[in-house]
Amino acid sequence: MSSSPTGLRSKLTSYGDDEFSLFLRKAFIKGAGYSDDALDRPIIGIIDTSSGFNPCHGNVPILVKAVERGVLLAGALPVPFPTISLHESFAHPTSMFLRNLMSIDTEEMVKAQPMDGVVLIGGCDKTVPAQLMGAISANTPCISLVTGPMLTSSYGGKRVGACTDCRSYWKDYRAGMIDIEDIARVNNELVPTVGTCGVMGTASTMACIVEALGLMPLGSATAPAVSSARSRIAEQTGSAIVAMAARNPPLRPQDILTLSSFENAITVLQALGGSTNAVVHLLAIAGRMPSLSVTLDDFDRIGRRTPLLVNLKPSGSEYMEDFHKAGGVPALLKQLAPLLHLDALTVTGKTLGSELDAYPGRIFKQDIIRSISAPIFPSSAIAVLRGNIAPNGCVVKQSAASPKLLRHTGRAVVFTSTADLTMRIDAEGLDVTADSVLVFQNIGPVGHPGMPEAGLIPIPKKLAQAGVRDMLRISDGRMSGTAEGSVVLHVSPEAAAGGPFGLLRDGDMITVDIEARCLSADVSESDWEKRSLAWKESSQRRTKPKRGYGKLYATSVMQAHEGADFDFLRACQGS
Repeated sequence: MSSSPTGLRSKLTSYGDDEFSLFLRKAFIKGAGYSDDALDRPIIGIIDTSSGFNPCHGNVPILVKAVERGVLLAGALPVPFPTISLHESFAHPTSMFLRNLMSIDTEEMVKAQPMDGVVLIGGCDKTVPAQLMGAISANTPCISLVTGPMLTSSYGGKRVGACTDCRSYWKDYRAGMIDIEDIARVNNELVPTVGTCGVMGTASTMACIVEALGLMPLGSATAPAVSSARSRIAEQTGSAIVAMAARNPPLRPQDILTLSSFENAITVLQALGGSTNAVVHLLAIAGRMPSLSVTLDDFDRIGRRTPLLVNLKPSGSEYMEDFHKAGGVPALLKQLAPLLHLDALTVTGKTLGSELDAYPGRIFKQDIIRSISAPIFPSSAIAVLRGNIAPNGCVVKQSAASPKLLRHTGRAVVFTSTADLTMRIDAEGLDVTADSVLVFQNIGPVGHPGMPEAGLIPIPKKLAQAGVRDMLRISDGRMSGTAEGSVVLHVSPEAAAGGPFGLLRDGDMITVDIEARCLSADVSESDWEKRSLAWKESSQRRTKPKRGYGKLYATSVMQAHEGADFDFLRACQGS
């Protein structure tokens, strides 16, 4: 074992007398009924993110007990402790606004409390990246344990599940295709169990990506939240973290993660047709690693050689429980093996290749996970675009877009804020056609704040009722991973930071050419200069947060192409 203090003797509170510090600590913890035998063992922290405001984490109490069982069986002492819990639908103004706060909470609690390893229990979108960001910075042995996806239900004889179907039914309701009674009834069926969204949304994407990164055991990502398999995975995770902490030296996240690990994760993201949110999160996670650089160019480079293989909504037609039954991430990794770095390490201390060779699952005939020779989409499910309105890049999930809009020129219809969008999007007098390009400004990391998932701009009601189902939409915000449509996101620099995207006006002609990776506006240099001067004058009058976390966020958050982390939290490059 390492020569540094372990167990209860580590990270002693400062009283000027270490022996007294340990004496006092043992006195208080014995008040909870612990014996000296228990307190002499290695300690494993278990992050408990259960919350009445987080139904995606409704099974966390069960998972905590299962992890405790695994830790005890491996001879260590489990100690659960709470941190912030984030749910996408229960965080104002957006859960992304609080992701970095949760990462700070995770990092500081892991560093402050005596633990030799930690299990990160999370699930709903921003919790998994927040926990990894914090745990990598703390660099304590860690394993992620996701809560798992919900099961599906049915409505009107049709299989349904959150949240791609949530958006589809709401689109039908706005178009007048279903009435208020239908939308109320389907509301009861979209989330039939606890757990994360049952499609390849951000939560499922992040779970699969973490498995590909090597920070959870193979086969851990896809088991449904309410299954016995999920509890067995939790127990196995408890045993695995004890083994990580017992190694000499202990196996830490900064020992496991390399550029190869992140390239494997990006390959899996592209093969899944996963959430565009994962781009921002992976950039932020990589930014916590010393001497490691991941950029948008890596996503596009890897995407060009990676086919979409998984037939799941929103890029396909099926659900997470089907992916799990088809073999889950290990089965996908076996198909992707020629494109992966099989020498990358995992939490077991073994390479990904050796773990795959030993994994008991087998490839069998099914229609969920395709082979490289018969993909659902040839390559670049997620593409990176650049141009004069996105000099630092933006992303589009072309696998979930309308083919006819992959190359398109149209007249801009510009909305400058969420209030502006709400007021005008359904106005009868809105000057818009099916060929228009809907532009939504000031919803980036700084602009809203918190980069909300508002990039899926609703089709104007008059067009929706006329049968228009998709339009080209561009924003500096995000879109739910469960959503589909021809939507360009994460435009950087954002409008609120003075990026040229914020200078677009109604009537500007915008061209997107995904094959050429180009997004541009036909605006003269002189017009850009005039608009830029006007923006700088108006920006001086904008109210900025004066206190608390809001002020910290506004002064420290980075742009989307850098992961929207806080600048002071990133690892010192070259250290």
